[in-house]
Amino acid sequence: MKISKTDFQGLVVIQPKVLHDDRGYFFEYFRDDLLKEKGINVDFVQGNQSRSSRGILRGLHYQLNYPQGKLVRCTLGEVFDVAMDIRKGSPTFGKIFTKILNDHDNTSIYIPPGFAHGFCVLSDEAIFQYKCTDIYHPEDEFGILWKNENINWPIHEPILSERDQSFLPLEKQDLSLLPTFQD
Repeated sequence: MKISKTDFQGLVVIQPKVLHDDRGYFFEYFRDDLLKEKGINVDFVQGNQSRSSRGILRGLHYQLNYPQGKLVRCTLGEVFDVAMDIRKGSPTFGKIFTKILNDHDNTSIYIPPGFAHGFCVLSDEAIFQYKCTDIYHPEDEFGILWKNENINWPIHEPILSERDQSFLPLEKQDLSLLPTFQD
């Protein structure tokens, strides 16, 4: 597998080496030792999966007191994945990382704690999986409004939950509460 660093400290793209034969294919999508070689030292404690239809947009979500690093991948279909750096003092604060994830190239992304995360579904349906470095705490979940001039969403009229529609944009968030960047 190839692990590529990005301009966002701690965020890496993981491209597996897919082995095909007449039975199908096989690949590793996670290797702790290879992530550690890139400076990503994490323990995953929860795994999640969602199934969504075309046009569904989920996010941008984050936890404040229990921030989660996430290893994300799309195992069926195709999604447009978005990570926003919300770490105060980060050189990439407020900037956006986007990537198409699908079941064709099986790319994964590790998004470190201190990012808001979301995705929208581009295929008829998608199954999206992610491993997390902390458990989900519903009382600690916050979000940032999906409409952002820096995000070029490939869908124009997404289907959103009421909660996701109610989030404030980053500039209207209480920035004193956001996590601090650790170099």
